[in-house]
Amino acid sequence: MPVSALPAQVLPTFTLPVSDPAFVRDPYPLLAQLRAQTPAFVDPGMNRVVLTRHAEISAVLRDRRFGRSALHRYSRDELGWPRPDPAQANFDAFNSNHLLDSEPPKHTRLRSLVQLAFTPRRVEALQGRIEELLTAQLHGLREQGSFDLVSAYAEPLPVTVIAELLGVPEEHRAQLRPWSAAIVKLYEPSAGAPEQAAAERAVLDFSALLRELAAQRRAEPRDDLITALVQVEQDGDRLTAQELIDTCILLLNAGHEASVNGLSAGVQALLRDRQHWETLVQAAPQEDSLPVFRRAVEELLRFDTPLPMFERIALEPLTLCGAPLNPGDRVSLLYASGNRDPQRFDAPDELRLDRDPNPHLTFGLGIHYCLGAPLARLELAMSLRALCRALPDLHLGGPDAAQYTGGFVIRGLDRLTVQVTPP
Repeated sequence: MPVSALPAQVLPTFTLPVSDPAFVRDPYPLLAQLRAQTPAFVDPGMNRVVLTRHAEISAVLRDRRFGRSALHRYSRDELGWPRPDPAQANFDAFNSNHLLDSEPPKHTRLRSLVQLAFTPRRVEALQGRIEELLTAQLHGLREQGSFDLVSAYAEPLPVTVIAELLGVPEEHRAQLRPWSAAIVKLYEPSAGAPEQAAAERAVLDFSALLRELAAQRRAEPRDDLITALVQVEQDGDRLTAQELIDTCILLLNAGHEASVNGLSAGVQALLRDRQHWETLVQAAPQEDSLPVFRRAVEELLRFDTPLPMFERIALEPLTLCGAPLNPGDRVSLLYASGNRDPQRFDAPDELRLDRDPNPHLTFGLGIHYCLGAPLARLELAMSLRALCRALPDLHLGGPDAAQYTGGFVIRGLDRLTVQVTPP
């Protein structure tokens, strides 16, 4: 039975306004209402069950009866899925080859190979370079008086770090953010033909660059992640050429989207609630202050979730919140709602920088827990500390300072105007 045909007496129906700019700007009042009154519902527009509470979301993320894909077990005909859309053939091929949308045994194999190259030691060794980049980015911002935090500060660091980590030459780095932005737009329910065309071009161009770089590293190895992925081997197994390319695209996309959006939204939240900004400003000069900022980042990622909605697919017949699901039925997990669930967090609508424990859902749970979470956490903590040290008198640039991109699955600010003196 398709999800959209579930009877109303099993689950209520509600259409989540994911394309409404007002909802994208501030989804939390509606999410609170849904948690209280309609914690699980069928969204007929997206053709799926939607969950809003932390407990149910956590359970699905850990339940191996759900996965990111079902095509490793069933054909499209068996699932009742339509044929692939040829207008996004390259995007679909990319998704089928990286670990985010794969399931065991393929996921296990890919993740174990990538982890051999993308190690915690490699991430922690980046601290000195991150400090250098942040110092360069902050230079001259005070003299500007007013600037866009997204383009001038939040965006450059994570793009540069993941590009340097992989080994993408500097002359190609300006293309990475536009390519990534075009690709991730296809994860939005509202994506149409123009977004498909842009994503297809981005995947093709991205792949061509990485294919060239991988060939160069095979011939002339360097100390970078592309070389490591080319060389990585486990029990005689290696990444195929296409797996390597698609893994690099995934790392480049995922390696900065959460960091850019998380820092922008986090600074906005702090500047709106000035006492918290001042608390961090006072802590920033201390040499041992990084743990303070690491904890603050966890709360900022909970408070305003940069990736509010993820998806899982039923892999076998089962019952979810009283509703029968068949293989291939989709479930949307509202991380942003679970992160504000009063059954899991005390005073969830309050920003508490010392919140502990903080079991937020922002990086997921289970086997698909975000591989890049350590890098994102390090970048966010160091970026926030450097900003507090250099510009302690930062303020929002007026009531219209924030402009959102318009996406909800990947929710972020297109612009955040700030100024270094009070408005």
